[in-house]
Amino acid sequence: MGYAELIERLQALPQDKQAEVFDFVEFLSLRSGVAEIAPQAQAEWVDGEFAHMAMGQAWRGIEDDPVGYTASDLRERWQ
Repeated sequence: MGYAELIERLQALPQDKQAEVFDFVEFLSLRSGVAEIAPQAQAEWVDGEFAHMAMGQAWRGIEDDPVGYTASDLRERWQ
């Protein structure tokens, strides 16, 4: 697989999967010592950006989970 094919496949992925690929490449780079994150780059996160990323990670895949309860499972119903 060449660089161009890799880029084409990456661009065909949904945005959330592209982010996963980026995170994995960053992990591999750090683990192999190829690249280091500069301390100032980490400091550039603002609270809103971090919160958005954190919620995206927390809810990742939740839309695929089937709902396992019904109205009969409720103890109390809001009137």
